[in-house]
Amino acid sequence: MGDNIYIFMVAALGILAITDLVVGVSNDAVNFLNSAIGSKAISFKTIMIVASVGIAFGAVSSSGMMEVARKGIFNPGEFVFEEIMFIFMAVMITDILLLDFFNTLGMPTSTTVSIVFELLGASVAISLIKIADLEGGFSDLATYINTDKAAEIIFGILLSVVIAFSIGALVQFVSRILISFDFKSKSKWVESIFGGLAITAIVYFILVKGLKSAAIFDGAISDFVAAQPELFLLGNMVIWTLISYLMATLGRVNIYKLVIGFGTFALAMAFAGNDLVNFIGVPIAALQSYQDWQASGIAPAEFNMQGLAAAVRTPTMLLLLSGAVMIITLWFSSKAKGVVKTSVDLARQDEGDERFQPNYLSRQIVKFSIAAAESLGKTVPPSLQKKIDKRFVIPYTYVPKSKVQDQPAFDLVRASVNLMVASVLISIATSMKLPLSTTYVTFMVAMGTSLADRAWGAESAVYRVAGVLNVIGGWFFTALSAFVAAAVIAYLLFIGKFIALTIMLVAAAAILLRNYLSHNKKSKEIKAEDSLRKAESSSIQGVIEESATNIANVIKRSNRIYTNSINGLAKHDLDFLKKNKKQGAKLSTEIDELRNDTFYFIKNLDEAHVGASNFYINIMGHLTDMSQSLEYIGKVSYNHVHNNHKKLKYNQIKELKEIDQKLEEIFNSTQQAFEKRSFEKIGAILNSKEEVNHMVSQKIDQQISRTRTEESSPKNTTLYFSLLLESRDLINAMMNLLELYFAEYDSSVTPAKIEKK
Repeated sequence: MGDNIYIFMVAALGILAITDLVVGVSNDAVNFLNSAIGSKAISFKTIMIVASVGIAFGAVSSSGMMEVARKGIFNPGEFVFEEIMFIFMAVMITDILLLDFFNTLGMPTSTTVSIVFELLGASVAISLIKIADLEGGFSDLATYINTDKAAEIIFGILLSVVIAFSIGALVQFVSRILISFDFKSKSKWVESIFGGLAITAIVYFILVKGLKSAAIFDGAISDFVAAQPELFLLGNMVIWTLISYLMATLGRVNIYKLVIGFGTFALAMAFAGNDLVNFIGVPIAALQSYQDWQASGIAPAEFNMQGLAAAVRTPTMLLLLSGAVMIITLWFSSKAKGVVKTSVDLARQDEGDERFQPNYLSRQIVKFSIAAAESLGKTVPPSLQKKIDKRFVIPYTYVPKSKVQDQPAFDLVRASVNLMVASVLISIATSMKLPLSTTYVTFMVAMGTSLADRAWGAESAVYRVAGVLNVIGGWFFTALSAFVAAAVIAYLLFIGKFIALTIMLVAAAAILLRNYLSHNKKSKEIKAEDSLRKAESSSIQGVIEESATNIANVIKRSNRIYTNSINGLAKHDLDFLKKNKKQGAKLSTEIDELRNDTFYFIKNLDEAHVGASNFYINIMGHLTDMSQSLEYIGKVSYNHVHNNHKKLKYNQIKELKEIDQKLEEIFNSTQQAFEKRSFEKIGAILNSKEEVNHMVSQKIDQQISRTRTEESSPKNTTLYFSLLLESRDLINAMMNLLELYFAEYDSSVTPAKIEKK
């Protein structure tokens, strides 16, 4: 096999580099897209074009590649070619799987942290093997690993999280005090000064950060920026303020939109320039290592890799190709949109569906913060507090519920501050040669500005804080899992050589394919017709007409859940009951979401149709009763089998099946009535109420008599009575729902709708 394994490894690393670019962009798109998308300042297409141009510029300007992949984490002179190739291979396999895992969850993570900790993990694993062979001690690890640099990177990352959040919050608070939410009515000078400050910060960021290695800025300009940054910044501030004023007054240009466009371009460019090494740095280092080894003619287990310590420029064609892959991914990756959505949702100004559930820590943080804010509030004079509160009042504009989804998540001022602060922080860190993660900085700035903007109110704070804690927890998990996974894979590759490499690559491909298919499946499930829709009609007849599809869906799913519970008990099938229990919980959650929409529904009604809100609330009550009964039936059935209790007796199963068959007839008739809008047929269904209730009562009497004479299992008795009583509750809730529709339906009235503006 000999040399062929290394040719195979270089080819595999090339394919892995392209895959890593795809999964990396899916993750990092959040860095430069969230402010523009969240504020809806410019059209989605324009945002994508601006970001694509930024990526192209950034990719070309990143030829002075960051040296972390070659010598930042390990000392290459201590390793031979064979060992270096196993390190690089382990890093790339781990990186792709880890980033794809986070993208599938829709969570932003750091590609910088991933690559750093993977290099650290893989090189530590190989170093420990070498130390063991030489019978050395753990302290010898410092010879192989660049411990100072690794510690500096970790400390820089932790510090950047705190600083980004704090400065984002402070700048947003000051901006909002000066500009307020009613920024459109402010004089053009206010807009111009803000524009001048923001564009100056972003331009400085482009020059210092984005184009620091591009040939076009070599020489006089870069020397001047380096020698006299204060003068450069002041001159820029004056020039951009004047330009902003002229554009705002003569050209009637919205300066905030200009800042957002500018900032999106700058961050996209910096992302491509800064983070490209995270995706292709390792494969390129591997390719150049292979070329050096080939030219040497020395055995792979003896060729020293001291050559990696030298600075090598990356071929421009490779950078252009990488840029092209990134741009294509940006346009077509649905996972990228999912990651952006997480960041935008957590920063959203208004309440709505919250993605994260509150946890103990988030509740304690919110409780402590409220207490601290109240204590601080007592030290501020009431007159000043009133003035500050006025600046945070959002001007009310009526928005029909149908249009709420189209509203921006936050306003143009916040989007501009997000981009400006992220730009400044990254440029300062770069000029001070401090390592940091662009993902962490941009995400934490967005969280800081949303906190300062009072977006985390009493209605949403625990959910938002839980979301931020989840994302930050994910970052620590990234570091730990990157280190451990890369170390394990490097060790297995070193031991198993070609066989281990083949198995690893096949496994990686299988996992990526499975994640892709499950992500697609989930996306389709979300769009499936079975999910319940929110009512927008303004009259009772309109609500009846619109909610009919929802009711048909609930009835269809109720029928399935009830039947599956009985069948699962009959077969004593735990997996079947577990899936069924999840279906019951899912239905219950969807109905809860509809109930949460009641506030908006009532807000939308005019005086003439207030009766519709009463009708809507009653529907929600009956649907909730039904879902709770079904959820309980599913849960007790699952728990009974899960706890290995005795099977239900033949007679008990037979009686439950009789109720199930009767209910199935009622469910099917009801489903058809609602699907075909034949509400007059409900009368016939209501006539069977007494019959089915009598049937359940009969079964209860039979079980009482069995319990007194022959029943020996208390658990069976408890389960059976629970099922019968919940079945009766389910029937009554459904019949009450049907009575409501039957009483209110009037075929002579044309349903009224809210006018869509």
